[in-house]
Amino acid sequence: MPENFKSIHIGKYIQELVTEKKIDIRRICNFLGCSEKKIEEIYKSPNVSTDELLKLSKLLEYDFFRIYSQHLILYAPPTARNPVEKSQLPKFKKNIYTKEIIDFILEEIKNGEKSKAQIIKEYGIPKTTLYKWISKYENL
Repeated sequence: MPENFKSIHIGKYIQELVTEKKIDIRRICNFLGCSEKKIEEIYKSPNVSTDELLKLSKLLEYDFFRIYSQHLILYAPPTARNPVEKSQLPKFKKNIYTKEIIDFILEEIKNGEKSKAQIIKEYGIPKTTLYKWISKYENL
């Protein structure tokens, strides 16, 4: 799916998966309760409502929200600068780097797009973690 987690055009990803899975547009229309024109608009749109995205995630059996989570892990990691006092929202204890994120980062190093130092600095990934990934997943 996404090759670049920084620039997300969710409509293109949805269309790509619909094509890969060979899902008939009428099935999508029935599931979402909308017209074919609306589906074409979704494909062209970089943004989709969360309700539609949830339904499409279920229909296509793919977690489209994870694309946004990966973006947050890479480009907006949590910091201790502005802690929220006793929020009622659930707290997530740590970042969980998925295989897709690891592959994305290792690919950036392999292709010379970013150095190891840049990865550590820009994404806030601990040096030891990065080097473990390299030794485990890559022959750099």
